Amino acid sequence: MNRFTGKSVLVTGAGSGLGRAIALAFAAEGASVVAAGRTAASLEETVRLVEAAGGTAAAVTADVTDSDRLRELVQETVTRFGGLDIAVNNAGILRGTVPSAEILEEDWDEVIRTNVTGVWLAMKHEIAHMKENGGGAVVNISSNLGAHSRIPNASAYITSKAAVSALTRAAALDHIRDGVRINAVSPGAAAAPMSLRAGETEADRAERVKTENPLGRVAEAEEVAAAVLYLASAAAGSVVGTDLVVDSGSSA
Repeated sequence: MNRFTGKSVLVTGAGSGLGRAIALAFAAEGASVVAAGRTAASLEETVRLVEAAGGTAAAVTADVTDSDRLRELVQETVTRFGGLDIAVNNAGILRGTVPSAEILEEDWDEVIRTNVTGVWLAMKHEIAHMKENGGGAVVNISSNLGAHSRIPNASAYITSKAAVSALTRAAALDHIRDGVRINAVSPGAAAAPMSLRAGETEADRAERVKTENPLGRVAEAEEVAAAVLYLASAAAGSVVGTDLVVDSGSSA
């Protein structure tokens, strides 16, 4: 399939895990992809993988908590590939995995600043460009933890992702008449580093989730990417403000 031939796509947090899988999936369907994140080496590896598969990508370092840098990131995307048609706001962190009253204030602040404010800032600059240039699509990566389910000792992350789900829906209503279509994907445990517990191997994780979710396995990163690509595609043209859960049935 070549649903995105001629499209320019920006993916934040594209240096590993789901972000890398999303970048690879868009490039495989013809898009030119800017892989953005904080670590140049991992972004360059994403670009190498895209190019090895015959796709087009560029690595651009940026911190989603820096508004000026995000404005520059959008402009760099436009300069490199002629526009910005699709943005995937995937950058996020996990900190403070202790009971709520024991979370360090700096951990709480960092999670909220990155996971919530970072998504808002990215959208602020992405939407500003899109609404002046024919519209576009935005997909935010939230989580099944938050609006959909909760677990102990993750309240900072859960709060941040619930906020992303709510922000996505609110922004979708605000900007659909500007030609910008906004949705979210909420993954559960996926084949990505963030789903590994401390000291856990991939084999350990596979054994654990056999009884933890109805499907009996984590989602493949490519399955999460497929949900993102659907929401960004013309086939989802009337899908506005949805939050698509991809979590092996964990929050069903």
